[in-house]
Amino acid sequence: MSDNGGSAVGLLSYETLVHAVAGAMGSVTAMTVFFPLDTAKSRLQVDEKRKSHSTPIILAEIAKEEGLQSLYRGWFPVISSLCCSNFVYFYTFNTLKRLTDAGPGTSRPGKDLLIGIISGVVNVLTTTPMWVVNTRLKLQGVKFRNEDLHQTQYRGIFDAFSQIIANEGVRSLWNGTLPSLILVLNPAVQFMIYEAMKRKAGKGGRKISSAEIFFIGAVAKAIATTATYPLQTVQAILRFGQYKGDGKGGVIGSLSNVLFLLMDRIKRHGVLGLYKGLEAKLLQTVLTAALMFVVYEKITAATFKVMGLNRKLKR
Repeated sequence: MSDNGGSAVGLLSYETLVHAVAGAMGSVTAMTVFFPLDTAKSRLQVDEKRKSHSTPIILAEIAKEEGLQSLYRGWFPVISSLCCSNFVYFYTFNTLKRLTDAGPGTSRPGKDLLIGIISGVVNVLTTTPMWVVNTRLKLQGVKFRNEDLHQTQYRGIFDAFSQIIANEGVRSLWNGTLPSLILVLNPAVQFMIYEAMKRKAGKGGRKISSAEIFFIGAVAKAIATTATYPLQTVQAILRFGQYKGDGKGGVIGSLSNVLFLLMDRIKRHGVLGLYKGLEAKLLQTVLTAALMFVVYEKITAATFKVMGLNRKLKR
């Protein structure tokens, strides 16, 4: 398929659609495999009074207190949100890459970073309501150590949407938008490092193995996650939005709310409190991202082969 034809070709390209579907399928597969690690991470971020043990101990406690199935509580809304989110991100990212590949300008890493940031902003603004709902559903029925947290009573995704709009207003569906917008640096940095390492590994037309893709994806995600984790904690608290009386979840992640939550966490738990749950988060996101990239690359390669597109894609 020719790159000529302007923006319409980039937007409607079969190749771009393949990348988007492969990214969505890769993320769903990887998140399903490592979902219990995400459960542990969410509990540690939101429930401040839960002691930060090692991830296996946290998982064992949850299974003992709430049953083994609780490790996958909220799986469907999370997977639905993740599927839509990654589809939007990969579609936007690869569309912008196709539109900018022909022209000169910034170096590859700089261009990848800029495209990643723009893709992240589009993704955040379109999918934040789904993430707010899935955070609520994921933590519904949880036995919190913190008594200031209260339970929600939603019957499913659509009921959660209607209750939130009726009781808290439409704007509450975008709780945590500000930290989410800042956190577009996470996937942007991840993709920049991933693309750079992959180009280096594939120099001279060398074929990159699945093990190498897994390693490259893991390294890229580990760096991006560690750098942005405190804001991810604030994002989770704002999305949950179910604190009693102190208004922590009432505004769309305003700057004052973000700063207050960061300083409040430091005041009560020290700087390390900002990194509570990082072990579980790193295990979950690093392994998930690494597996996601492997599945993504395999699906795109197989699809392009079936479609007869033998040219090398500029990644």
